[in-house]
Amino acid sequence: MVERVIVNEVGPRDGLQSQGKTLSVAQRLEMIQVLLDTGIRSVEVGSFVSPKAVPQMAGTDELFAQLPMADQVAYSALIPNAKGYELAKAAGVKSVAVVLSATETMNQRNIRMSLDETTAVCTELMQRAREDGLEARAYVAVAFECPFEGVTPAERVISLTQRMFDAGADKVIIADTIGAANPLAVRKVLTPLQAFSEAGRLSCHFHDTRGMALANVLASLQAGVREFDSSIGGLGGCPFSPGATGNLATEDLVLMLNAMGFETGIDSLALVEAVKRIEALTETALGGHSFRWLQRQVAQGVKHA
Repeated sequence: MVERVIVNEVGPRDGLQSQGKTLSVAQRLEMIQVLLDTGIRSVEVGSFVSPKAVPQMAGTDELFAQLPMADQVAYSALIPNAKGYELAKAAGVKSVAVVLSATETMNQRNIRMSLDETTAVCTELMQRAREDGLEARAYVAVAFECPFEGVTPAERVISLTQRMFDAGADKVIIADTIGAANPLAVRKVLTPLQAFSEAGRLSCHFHDTRGMALANVLASLQAGVREFDSSIGGLGGCPFSPGATGNLATEDLVLMLNAMGFETGIDSLALVEAVKRIEALTETALGGHSFRWLQRQVAQGVKHA
C-alpha cells in the first residue's frame, strides 16, 4: 500500500514575509492558485500579525475571503497572540498555528516575551482553538540551534512538544528555523516522539541554509513523520532570525518523495511553471537544487518525473 506524505506549502506566508517586495492581496491569491494547480492541497496562507511589523502579511483577512474552494484543500494561518487569534477566527480560518521558540533569547528577540510567558500564551491559544472547533497547530522553533544561544537541548524540545500536545494541539511542527540541523540531531529529537509521528500528529519544517534539508527529511521519514513544510523555489526565511535563509524548496521535496514511492498528489514537473510564475510575481530568483534538472525534463517533453 502506497504511503501518503503531506506537503504543506508555506511560500505564501513564510516565503513572502521576508521579501523586500510586498505583494497585493490579488497577487497573493494568484500565487496560491498557481500552487493549487500543481496538486498542492495544504497551504499556509498568511499570518494575522501587525502590518507594521510584517507589512507583507497585510490583508490576510481579505485573502481568506477570496480563497479558491478547491477539493480537499487545507488552508492555515499563523497567529502570534490572542488578538491574532480573534482576527483569524473572524476571518473564518479553520486551522491556526502558534510559534513557540525553544530558547529564552529567541522569544525575547522575536516577540519580547520570556520562554515561560510564550509557553503560557501558546497553551491558552491551543486550548481556545480546540474549544472553538479549529485545528490547533504549534511550531516549536529553533528546535535544533538558536542564532543567539547555540545548540538547543533536545530534552527541552521534547518537553515543549509534549506540553503543546497536553494543551490540545492537534499537530506539533518541529522547526529548524536557521537550517542548522543534521540527521543525527533530527533523530535525537524525533525518536522519543515517534508515537506522535506514527499517529500523524508530528510534522517538520526544515531550512536548507547548509544544504542538509533533504537529508533531514529522510531522517524524519525514518522516524515516522509523514508531513513536511516547504516553500516553492526555496522562497523565504525568518526575518527575525539571523542566518535563517532558504526554506526547503517544494520541488526538491516533492521530487524526492515521489521518487521514493510516496504519494504526494503533486506533479513535480508542474512545479517548474509555478516557480517561474512566482519568481515573476516576487521579483526574486527562485529554484531548488533540482530545478534545472526538472526544467530540462519539461523542455524535453517528459511527462513524469
